[in-house]
Amino acid sequence: MELDVESMPVGLRYNLLLGAIVPRPIAVIGTMNAAGQHNLAPFSFFNAVSNEPMVLMFCPVSRGDGSENDSMRNAKPVSEGGMGCFSVSLATEDNIAQVVKCAANLPFGESEFEYAKLTARMCAKIRAPYMLESPIHFECETIEVKRFAPGVAFGGNAVFGRVIHARVDDALVHPRMHIDPDKLRAVGRMGGNAYARTGDRFELERG
Repeated sequence: MELDVESMPVGLRYNLLLGAIVPRPIAVIGTMNAAGQHNLAPFSFFNAVSNEPMVLMFCPVSRGDGSENDSMRNAKPVSEGGMGCFSVSLATEDNIAQVVKCAANLPFGESEFEYAKLTARMCAKIRAPYMLESPIHFECETIEVKRFAPGVAFGGNAVFGRVIHARVDDALVHPRMHIDPDKLRAVGRMGGNAYARTGDRFELERG
């Protein structure tokens, strides 16, 4: 099957990406607005993009009317009216059911922490909350926002943040900062409502 993606409805393109690019790690993005109200939202369009400097990226989608969603609105640079920072917590087998609830479309300023019964803690070096129920957290200063379709319904965006602080449960860390995957028990996103555990792994030598 050959597909002309430009002629496909946005919903079908979305389904294609979600089913083909799998499994995707899930970032739980913590932000705060100028009034001090907390926001928490999961994103599977997320990844590490640089080691030096240490940069993470998540991709919030614009609303149906083309306006920014809450995470984008809060995390964008101060020069653009945002708080200029965000936290990244990780979805695991222990917290995924509550994390999924954070995708609910709540009014701006209403806390997903309270809605999903998750615990907010303030970050050490940025003005944003993180999710206590995650064993790993990154604190990021927003360095750039890329808007692929400004003002367009469901337009894509990418928010890049430089990691300035990290927090890791002691039990997860091996020498040289290797993370124990059996203790982390990370969860990945598949297509539709499907998720994947990371317990089934194999190793290969490179080169």
